[in-house]
Amino acid sequence: MSRTFNQINYKFKTNFVKVNEYDVAYIDEGSSSDVLLFIHGLGSYLKAWDRNVPVLKNYFRCIALDLPGYGKSSKQIHSGTLEFYRDFIDKFIKLLDLKNVTLVGHSMGGQIALSYVINFPDVIKKLVLVAPAGFETFNNRDIEQLKNIISPEISYSTSDEQVRINYKTNFHQMPAEAEEMIADRIAIKNDEEFFNHCQIVANSLTGLLVEQVFSQLNKINISTLIFFGKNDSLIPNRIHYKTSTEEIAKLGASQIGDSKLLLFENCGHFLQYEIPEIFNSSVIDFLTNKK
Repeated sequence: MSRTFNQINYKFKTNFVKVNEYDVAYIDEGSSSDVLLFIHGLGSYLKAWDRNVPVLKNYFRCIALDLPGYGKSSKQIHSGTLEFYRDFIDKFIKLLDLKNVTLVGHSMGGQIALSYVINFPDVIKKLVLVAPAGFETFNNRDIEQLKNIISPEISYSTSDEQVRINYKTNFHQMPAEAEEMIADRIAIKNDEEFFNHCQIVANSLTGLLVEQVFSQLNKINISTLIFFGKNDSLIPNRIHYKTSTEEIAKLGASQIGDSKLLLFENCGHFLQYEIPEIFNSSVIDFLTNKK
């Protein structure tokens, strides 16, 4: 077993599976034949779903994973491309022999989920997107500017104070429970594999920017539930300051034929963590066909 971020602990039993050369950490809760596969965002980990799995596991089998390079998964540096991630997700689904799968993706995880469904259209049953990346488009100048903002060196040298500021930008009103994630992010700075993680985060951002999915959203033909907080300070990106979150959300949703968009006042980017009760009940209603 390769080294992991032993400074952090999960609330549920941590399982590992070998996907290619990566030891992949995941939790697996609930016994339903309907599976929710949760994909976290950039710089995040499976704790992103800590306020959702305890409830949703009573209705569905809930599997939340750490993408390669994140959380407790192994940290060999990889390309971070969407192709890498969708092939990884495909192998993970096959290794665990998962059926009746709904992908649930937050932010970067949303764009990974979109890319997966576009390229593997017959595998996934339904799709849940939480403030997904992929609804915006970026030109070459945008891409070069953004790549410089999140270099591995900058991430590696982020102060504890800046870590806290960065986390707060994910929320309209940060819940007290987020303190645990802030403490974890500060703790892993002392890990010998932390720079690898920072390099993977930078590679992953580049991957999102280079392989944009907006023009292919009309290929998605499965039922899709989309969440956005109107006070999201990360989408749209600051370089698109003349565009609102609501405009981005409605434009992206309009490209997906069978989609339902939920927009929430007084809510930020980390929606499933900021308003978990509303998120959880909405997911249950969507997947059980309740009106």
